[in-house]
Amino acid sequence: MTPPEDAALVGPFHLRTFEDALTLEDGASPRTIDAYRRDVVRCATFVRMHGVTDVQSITPAVLREFVYHLKDLGLAGSSIRRNISALRTWFRVLLAEGIVTHDPTERLDSPQRWRTLPEVLNVDEVLLLLAAPGLEETLAFRDRAMLELAYGAGLRVSEWIGMAVRDVLLEDGLVRVYGKGSKERLVPIGRSAIGAVAVYLRELRPRLERGSGQGILFLNAQGRPLSRMGAWKMLHKYVLMAGIEKHVSPHTLRHSFATHLLEGGADLRAVQEMLGHADIATTQIYTHVDREYLRSVHRQFHPRS
Repeated sequence: MTPPEDAALVGPFHLRTFEDALTLEDGASPRTIDAYRRDVVRCATFVRMHGVTDVQSITPAVLREFVYHLKDLGLAGSSIRRNISALRTWFRVLLAEGIVTHDPTERLDSPQRWRTLPEVLNVDEVLLLLAAPGLEETLAFRDRAMLELAYGAGLRVSEWIGMAVRDVLLEDGLVRVYGKGSKERLVPIGRSAIGAVAVYLRELRPRLERGSGQGILFLNAQGRPLSRMGAWKMLHKYVLMAGIEKHVSPHTLRHSFATHLLEGGADLRAVQEMLGHADIATTQIYTHVDREYLRSVHRQFHPRS
């Protein structure tokens, strides 16, 4: 039975209904019922502290915050998975009883699905990389434009080597990108990227174009569209010149783009749109990474960590 200290949660969060369903329908053991009740009460207490006053108002966002909270408490992955299992069972019962009309646990990630990203560059490292192509380099205008655009728009390598000249809308500060499945998106670019691409288009690309460019923005020294391997070699060259010791791939620039936006307070949905992710759960990995970074800083520098 629900203890007296949890009484305020019983009605708004239908704890009695949940316990009865576990006992009568699922035939759960007393130990399982007790563990699940504790997990659901902990969640109900958390969401109420965050302004949620009844079970119908619980959203996927607040449940994600609850799972992050469990991780911040230092709970083991197995304990967090049990909590998530309890929440899913809770909402299965509430849906069956007609108490709620949707299940906010549908896309709730469990710890085994939390992935880690390759290292991202910090802002100072990005600035070093973008400044690496010097004017003594034959293709400096092209290379600087490529790096500015890759980082400035968070592009996949296939997107930056496949971009057409007509897809660069400099007056509007946008690039048109064709991502996975040829899905089109428009991504804003800043003044630095606009300037670098404009200089490349004016000063260098006309000299590279010899009739084999196929309308593609970035060409190699022979005037043909740059290959994926050519893009990798170009990036690796400037990573070494910038003195960056991390392993950097074209995707590192995309990861850095997303991480820096979110660290600056950008809306997750906006970042999802710019990255071209079909599912926001893919974008949420960057919030996990950011939290891990904060934890590592706390452990390293806090005297009581």
